[in-house]
Amino acid sequence: MIIEEIFTLALIYVYKFMRTPAVLKRILIWRLRKVSSKPYLMFLSLLVGIGSGIVAVVLFNLVDFIQKLLKFGITKESFNFLYLVYPIVGISLTLIFIKYILRQRIGHGIPGILYAISKNQAYIKAHNMFSPLISSALTVGFGGSVGLEGPSVASGGALGSNLGRMFRLSFKYKVLLIGCGSAAAMAAIFKAPIAGIVFAFEVMMLDLTTSSIIPILIASASATLTSYVFLGQDVIYQFDLKNKFLVADLPYYIALGVLTGLISVYFSRVYLYIGRLFDKLKRPLVKLLIGGSILGVLILFFPALYGDGYEAINLALKGESYYLFEYSFFNPYHDSLLIALILLVAIIMLKVIASSVTFGAGGVGGIFAPSLFTGANVGLLFASFLKYVGVDNVSSRNFALVGMAGLLAGVLHAPLTGLFLIADITSGYALFMPLMITATLSYATIKYFETNSVYTIQLAKRKALLTHHADKNALVLMKVDKLIETNFKTVDKDATLGDLVKVIAQSVRNIFPVVDKNGYFIGVVNLDDIRQIVFQHELYDKMYVKELMTVPSTHVTPDESMDDVARKIQQSGRFNIVVLQDGKYLGFVSRANVFSNYRKILKSFSAD
Repeated sequence: MIIEEIFTLALIYVYKFMRTPAVLKRILIWRLRKVSSKPYLMFLSLLVGIGSGIVAVVLFNLVDFIQKLLKFGITKESFNFLYLVYPIVGISLTLIFIKYILRQRIGHGIPGILYAISKNQAYIKAHNMFSPLISSALTVGFGGSVGLEGPSVASGGALGSNLGRMFRLSFKYKVLLIGCGSAAAMAAIFKAPIAGIVFAFEVMMLDLTTSSIIPILIASASATLTSYVFLGQDVIYQFDLKNKFLVADLPYYIALGVLTGLISVYFSRVYLYIGRLFDKLKRPLVKLLIGGSILGVLILFFPALYGDGYEAINLALKGESYYLFEYSFFNPYHDSLLIALILLVAIIMLKVIASSVTFGAGGVGGIFAPSLFTGANVGLLFASFLKYVGVDNVSSRNFALVGMAGLLAGVLHAPLTGLFLIADITSGYALFMPLMITATLSYATIKYFETNSVYTIQLAKRKALLTHHADKNALVLMKVDKLIETNFKTVDKDATLGDLVKVIAQSVRNIFPVVDKNGYFIGVVNLDDIRQIVFQHELYDKMYVKELMTVPSTHVTPDESMDDVARKIQQSGRFNIVVLQDGKYLGFVSRANVFSNYRKILKSFSAD
């Protein structure tokens, strides 16, 4: 652990050294003269991969150290009342770190990265390179029922963003480095390089092009090797294939796919519902006390909900269920299959509640591990139930493994990530067919009920979600306030036609907004509408602007999505639409300017 800390400190000092203006200027000049873009980008992706790998290693060891320290001297057969207070202590320390030490807000992991890409020019604050690491270690180490993947991805993405900004890269390449960091973090923490690559393209919405695949490969591979150096080559989840896939078991895997899809719907809706409840609570202390107390009680009665649940998952993958009884007053009933089935149902239903209240109370973590934990237990429950009703030839190990892929595919809306992650981290490629069937059916099931995943639903509502649809992405990346044209001459409603003609002579536009003395928009005069009376001098003092103006039927605001703006332009048939903020005139958005910027973004963002 000391070696990892030394490497982390070394990276921080190197980063600070390279950010000094003189050093950075020399590097940029040397790079422009000596190194072309592609090798340069590959080198940066290597740095991002190694850095993200070290972050994941340090985080994993911190959590392991805290958990072993808190459980020291406690036997697995005893009932541990300290579980009531551990979560509150951990989340309290997290909140203290954020409020009094960091003094900055920590983003929401993967959704925060997606928002930074779509609405913040791929800018992620520098503190996010280390702050999720510390805050999530405190949360998960003290029992917060969340995972380490989201914070690792957030740190990796922040590292990519800040390197890209430091070396003055374009938006496209900053997004690519964020993808490299995200893939690297996922690959390092799970020792799953293929899954990291698939995650970057499926969940982070990167375009699969030849210019992006190589840097992602480099980052993922270097992060995995970094993890190997410090943590060894053993995969995080140990799985031994005892029973091969049998075609006769196909109906059961189909049923498991539908079941995991339905559980994913339950998981997603409960997670979002509890999140909304905590959002209504405005005082952090109230959130902490309510969320921490609920979490403590849940862990007290169901200790399997403690922390990230990696140990429980490994036992489930061995077909064992005695982890349900450890540190619990249910321990005397550890030989009862019926009690085990009841406990499995309980922790499947309660895991998402425990994770949600952890976040609601102020904890920091990810939902990958809760999804994997729930999936393993769903698979184990399904196999145990089949055995309970007389179907003895099913493998509990296999169903626990495949259940993990099903929940991950459903909750994340990422069937390929679920498929390759589970196969990669468990060396379970011999079960590729049932993994594929279950992940696909789980995804199809949840898509019937939920269009977006828990990561993307809020972004989709704000129309800030990037997808693999290039046209829609271009609209998402455009901002109304950047397209406002202000070179329109305004007129007063009480001005005469003669006054208007003088304004027309000084203007290069054929539209004249009518605005009062307080800046409020009243209407608009279109030159085409008054062209026939412009030269009738006898009307100059008889006609007024308020008689000549019209009130447009539509307008836009600066915070509207470009998708809505494009729709209004198309439906109105107008070439210019007025932009208002609380009734005040700001300018116009033109069809030509929107189209020009759209083409520019589409070309720069999607070009290979």
